[in-house]
Amino acid sequence: MVMEGPSTDQLARAHGFPSSWISKLLGHFRECGYPTLEPRSRRTGSCPQESSSELTAEIIRLRQELSEAGFDAGPQTILFHLQERYQQLPSGATIWRILKRQGLICPQPQKRPKASFVRFEAQLPNETWQCDATQWQLADGSPVEILNFEDDHSRLFLASIAYPTVKADDVVRAFCSAADKFGLPASFLSDNGAVFSGRSRRGKVALELELESHGIEVKHSTPYHPQTCGKVERLHQTLKVYLRRQPPAQSLAHLQLQLDSFRDYYNQRRPHRALGRKTTLSVFSNKVKAAPTAAPAPTHYRVPRDRLAPHTPCTPRYLARPH
Repeated sequence: MVMEGPSTDQLARAHGFPSSWISKLLGHFRECGYPTLEPRSRRTGSCPQESSSELTAEIIRLRQELSEAGFDAGPQTILFHLQERYQQLPSGATIWRILKRQGLICPQPQKRPKASFVRFEAQLPNETWQCDATQWQLADGSPVEILNFEDDHSRLFLASIAYPTVKADDVVRAFCSAADKFGLPASFLSDNGAVFSGRSRRGKVALELELESHGIEVKHSTPYHPQTCGKVERLHQTLKVYLRRQPPAQSLAHLQLQLDSFRDYYNQRRPHRALGRKTTLSVFSNKVKAAPTAAPAPTHYRVPRDRLAPHTPCTPRYLARPH
């Protein structure tokens, strides 16, 4: 059409485009030929707001350092750590785009959108504690259990203790130790494990008796519904990501050192997404604490009386029945 020599207005009317755009296109064609008709990027040659190469390198370094240590390495966590070194900070979205350009963001389309979740949260620290135990292994393959306590409102990691097997007395001692440091909670939430609930045996375990003696409301999750204790269940996942990045624990004492180190980082240095990127200890310390409101239950003593066979030193019991 250029060779035939029609006017710009004729081309515009024939093809339905503005004559100014036709004029610009023809000018580029006469200057550079057919390559000028190929689609071109609209990106500007320079951007004054573009992150410097030094900042980009620091973001990538922090991402690798936090990931190798087993800590959260998301854009907001990286932004939290950059505050210590830079005056002018990029946004979390900018950090995300830098990580994506470097191939450090893995898409996870299988995850549910955040808008689909319904969150429940206590109004004050110590209003509700959550408790649960999770499985782990030592370096030699020996199974162990880790007992975790978490405050529902502030997400404060109250206690994390490793045992060969968690027993009823272990839970009571761990609870009393945490209560001495952080105060008594108004309510206590756990699942229906044998060390937490005696409902399946139509009785009460040592933990329930201890809680009721302080006027603490005892709550248990719906059977086969771990979402009720979702915060401490999520804490298990975060803790295990960290432990997998550490040298395998050679003993229970070695594992306990790792748990103490992570709990210190989680409470005092790690910015928590659900808390507006504040640390759990700062949120717990800066608010009024809830306290038990129920009247303490009377002390209950249950003394079994068994008839022993001759020359029998004792009568073992299991599920309140002699064997």
